[in-house]
Amino acid sequence: MFDDDVIWSIGIGVVQLGCTYLDPFVAQAQAQNDGVTPHQKIEDLNKIVQGAQTGMLTTRASDGHLHSRAMTPVPPSSKTQINLVFFANNSSPKFQEIQNDNHVNLSFFHTNSTHWASISGIARVIEDRAVIKEYWSPGIGSYFGDLGDGTHKGDENDPRVAIIEVVPDEVRYWLPTSCPGVQEGAPAVQGKVTVSGELRTITKEEIQDSQLSQGQGVTSK
Repeated sequence: MFDDDVIWSIGIGVVQLGCTYLDPFVAQAQAQNDGVTPHQKIEDLNKIVQGAQTGMLTTRASDGHLHSRAMTPVPPSSKTQINLVFFANNSSPKFQEIQNDNHVNLSFFHTNSTHWASISGIARVIEDRAVIKEYWSPGIGSYFGDLGDGTHKGDENDPRVAIIEVVPDEVRYWLPTSCPGVQEGAPAVQGKVTVSGELRTITKEEIQDSQLSQGQGVTSK
């Protein structure tokens, strides 16, 4: 007879096999990127993020509701930077939501290419003025404005200015290998699945290895 662990493992295997059989598109899209290194995965992720420019940051309120808003990340300092950095006004509700639950999601979509990325992770709030000055650029001030009170001037010393750093736990993204609609006719007629890209996952282990190798974090720019 099998013990509970063996039965559980067999059950998971059957479920995975069933999912592969019933969703051949995902199975083939994932198989397309066999052999891709974590380094290359992260480089390609950064290309998607920079191409989309603006993403949606989703947080959870204390009542359980999910709220999303458009955010533009600071350009990465290297091709393999995995953490994402955003400037934001610490008077906005999203800071209360992060304090309530720091699990967040970031999503990016590029309309022309159909690239997309979904990043789940942990949000950290940074209010260290030295770190803020490292990332600051003059154009950021327009999001804050000068309130005319001598304190809230919309510069790097404005107490409203803070950084939200998202440290990914897992990343999934779509990397097209052909234009949408191209070479789809024949497989469709034959009843076969058409896969025009790669569905990639960057695992928590791969993320942690990358962070350790590069000492990533806003304080180590």
